[in-house]
Amino acid sequence: MALLARWAQATPDKIAAQFPDIGRSITFGDLDARATRIAQWLVSLGLQPGDGIAMLMDNRPEFFEIAFACRRAGLYYTPLSVHLRPNEVAYMLGDAGAKVVIVSPGVADLASAMLHEGATGAVPCFAVGEGLPGYQRFEAALAAAPDAPLGPRPVGREFLYSSGTTGLPKGIKRPLVPFDSRLAPDWDMTWKALYGFGEGTVYLSPAPLYHAAPHGFTIRRTIAEGGTVVVMNKFDPLRALALIEQYRVTHSQWVPTMFVRLLALPEAERNRFDLSSHRVAIHAAAPCPVGVKQRMMDWWGPILWEYYAGSESVGTTVVSPQEWLARPGTVGRPVNGVTLHILDDDGRDLPPGEVGRICFAGAPRFAYHNAPEKTAAAYDAQGRATLGDLGRVDEDGWLFLSDRRADLILSGGVNIYPAEIEAVLVRHPDVAEAAVVGIPHAEFGEQVHAVIVPRAGAHALQPALEELCREHLAGPKRPRSYEFGDDLPRSEAGKLLRRILKERYLNPS
Repeated sequence: MALLARWAQATPDKIAAQFPDIGRSITFGDLDARATRIAQWLVSLGLQPGDGIAMLMDNRPEFFEIAFACRRAGLYYTPLSVHLRPNEVAYMLGDAGAKVVIVSPGVADLASAMLHEGATGAVPCFAVGEGLPGYQRFEAALAAAPDAPLGPRPVGREFLYSSGTTGLPKGIKRPLVPFDSRLAPDWDMTWKALYGFGEGTVYLSPAPLYHAAPHGFTIRRTIAEGGTVVVMNKFDPLRALALIEQYRVTHSQWVPTMFVRLLALPEAERNRFDLSSHRVAIHAAAPCPVGVKQRMMDWWGPILWEYYAGSESVGTTVVSPQEWLARPGTVGRPVNGVTLHILDDDGRDLPPGEVGRICFAGAPRFAYHNAPEKTAAAYDAQGRATLGDLGRVDEDGWLFLSDRRADLILSGGVNIYPAEIEAVLVRHPDVAEAAVVGIPHAEFGEQVHAVIVPRAGAHALQPALEELCREHLAGPKRPRSYEFGDDLPRSEAGKLLRRILKERYLNPS
């Protein structure tokens, strides 16, 4: 929060955040002033340092105003996904102990359902902008709040929940930062040295701000560094390219499904924009097929950086564009002093080339909120932590992802990794996306089932895909059945939701 005040004093009229899709923007000076008033209002409600609020909002300036206000007031804030169901909202509000809920008109349907189904309980609820029926008016509530800065308080922070790809989201609540340490750098500052964020950064955010990565890159790595964020209301490939040109975007972050949609644009459309300002394009959240990333490199040049990490911050690997081109498919080597281990089921280190559980050592310890058993499951006896993913390293220590342990297919006693099969299927030029899951089989336990999203105009793909798999995959790994559809279920971060896929195709009732 102190960094925002610094930029508000030094460059009060500079734009901190542009929202071109809704025709709004906010300067550093106005953002600082609004954050101060909102912080005073929250404190006037009786909230004490360490208390928390929840936000259910689409991409709009108030998201940043409230986030920075909570940081100034020493409060936790939990951004909620706009795709949650009321029962999930109720669970997260109760688990987080939120004492205030703030929503926006852009999520009116869910906000209304939350009230009608009692998800918010007795928690005071406010709506920004023009307001919503049943919610108190946010702007009216602020009117009486003073605009004087608060006295010294610990630095508030986000209280995020994991994406819940394998069940209900898990909360990750970290300690507040004492006031006297407010200017101390984060434990992991590698992003600044590697990606070059600074005062001259213009960062394009094509994703929802409530997700961990867009949230962190916009607030801590761009605005807090004096840069400007350009926030899309919703990802659209053509619009994203136009915004890079219009605002001379220097940095951006993506997920692989966005790359797929960008590459699906007609070449004439793709090439009519001036992207020369764009020097760092970061991607993560889900494995990117080698062919997709290579095509993006051919188009944008060697500016694609990739990292592997999680909201738990147990460790991070990073790979530069040049390093990836030398080792296609890698997600990097560990940074910031952590060590990487590939372990077997008994916790023994595996040699290079063998697939095992990915673990890190050396990062600050974390805990899942109100879930000691899940926290314990994330650590082994030596204190090494895992996100539940499988992978291997080569002789030089470069990490290659395989799959999540929960996604492993066991067929006739053979371990089968869906990502390996998916990488083969997407080689076909008429395949836009592919997902592989295990489905019940009376003899082998599970069989490999492929779900394909064809490119526009493609038809009768199965024979060609069967031939492709015969050429590149051993017998047990080849899909025994195929499904063709218009899309795949994904989280806002682009992660494939295999549990939803199984529900959709295996339990149609």
